[in-house]
Amino acid sequence: MPLPSSDEEKHQSSVAENTDHHHHEQFKQQFGFDPADIAAHTPSLRGHKLTAAVTFVAGTGFTLFGYDQGVMSSLLTGNQFEGSFPEVIVEPSHPNHATLQSFIIAIYEVGCLFGALSNLWVGDKLGRRKTIVVGGSIMIVGAILQTTAFSFAQLIFARIFTGYGNGLITSTVPTYHAELSPSAKRGRMIMMEGTLIVVGVTIAFFVNWSSAQWRVPIALQLVFEIIMVTCIGFLPESPRWLVKRGRNAEAMAVISAMEDKPLSDPEVQRTYYGIREAVAVEASSQGSLRELTTGGPSQNFRRTVIAVVYMMMQQLTGINLVTLWTIVFQRLGLSEVNARITSVANGAEYILASIAAYYTIDYVGRRHLMLFGAIGQSIVMLLLAILGYINNTPAQIVSVVLIFGFNTFFAFGWLGVAWLYCAEIAGLRTRAPTNALSTASNWTFNFVVVMVVGPAFNNISWRTYIVFAALNAIIVPVVYFFFPETGGRSLEDLDVVFALAYITGEDPVKVSLRKDVPLAGTREADEILGVSPRPSEKPPTPFSSSGKVRKQV
Repeated sequence: MPLPSSDEEKHQSSVAENTDHHHHEQFKQQFGFDPADIAAHTPSLRGHKLTAAVTFVAGTGFTLFGYDQGVMSSLLTGNQFEGSFPEVIVEPSHPNHATLQSFIIAIYEVGCLFGALSNLWVGDKLGRRKTIVVGGSIMIVGAILQTTAFSFAQLIFARIFTGYGNGLITSTVPTYHAELSPSAKRGRMIMMEGTLIVVGVTIAFFVNWSSAQWRVPIALQLVFEIIMVTCIGFLPESPRWLVKRGRNAEAMAVISAMEDKPLSDPEVQRTYYGIREAVAVEASSQGSLRELTTGGPSQNFRRTVIAVVYMMMQQLTGINLVTLWTIVFQRLGLSEVNARITSVANGAEYILASIAAYYTIDYVGRRHLMLFGAIGQSIVMLLLAILGYINNTPAQIVSVVLIFGFNTFFAFGWLGVAWLYCAEIAGLRTRAPTNALSTASNWTFNFVVVMVVGPAFNNISWRTYIVFAALNAIIVPVVYFFFPETGGRSLEDLDVVFALAYITGEDPVKVSLRKDVPLAGTREADEILGVSPRPSEKPPTPFSSSGKVRKQV
């Protein structure tokens, strides 16, 4: 006999409440926290909107990086700047001014170096967002100090101070961006940062080409700094860092928002379990910097060395030799005005090349782009040496074209890939200190190259290009034999790659190229990592009936 209408509604409501209560209890038993805790931490943005917002803030940070790099090198030959700081005027009566000219650019890298090294201690304590805010705030003060400088000593101090903030930012932003990007889109998202470095450099050259007083271009960086510091407050923290801090409900909320999927979705749960397992694998260690020197299944030392060497090689390609565009083009016989025009055109071409790399990174992989770039750069440097030896007008014209070519190869293989790869290669527990060291390596050799290039051209002229041609040639076998492929995998999947290589005694490079490596968060991956969670805590294994790894989305 059917129930009366009112009784039927009460019955259906009671069944729904019981079902919801059952699901809530099941969720609490499985994950250890209530769905209401997750709802309380749900970000206001989800899916594409969240990805776009994170990319905007990260991109602003790297546009600032590029602008701050380019603004000083393009100011050096300006009459107003020389009038305020005669120490940078290179003339026969003051030959040491060539060193001071390089020094005012390079001293910024010293500040960046110390800022990056500071992240060894503060990065994991503050979290990704707070570190970016601190770095941006320091840069705001530094920009004000540079803008109001009236002596060479004050300008040097302001450059170091600003660099310190930039070191914190550049060693944190790629990690933050990588940890908040889906694996299938992570490459192109972070490659965009490389593009925006060049955008910043090009803006600096364009602004300084105008008649604006030199203080205006320096003050302009405040716009980028204020945007970054303000907007980061509206974004969620990295779910990887949240899990490390035991804030699991908040991490689950962020993962759900990143994927734009409900909590019950297997992909959301697998990502969460993968992060939990990465934390569990390293939970027995003391959390000190000594972890960076450990081997075993985590292979932390190998991964740290790879990141540090990569950033060293990025600078040894000679990119800063050609990034000082105005000075290089003047060396090739162009007038100051024509050198500036060519610099802006070079920057525009550089941006287009980096955008092309953005569309290829997730399809051809990181290693192929690295190798392509290094081979091309070596050839270009060798040709520049030959043309430098010939040293006539046609040779100088071709040399200008070749510098455009060098930027193209670098944009594809070493501009954005470096920041992406170093954020990917490290394990969760060591990611912040590894990126601090790798970024410090970048700034150290950035300083070395900037300081060496000027005297090198004065002493050995065109032979300087031969040195960089040889360095680029050496990079090719180093990448081929020692650098694993990181594309197409989640950050936690790479823990499985290194652990599997250690257990089987295989080369991590060869294992990284295999298609049958289990995904993190599966039972097979747990066995490799040595993690044994309760059966009730495991989501379905994402394998097809054929045993092949299911393609990630």
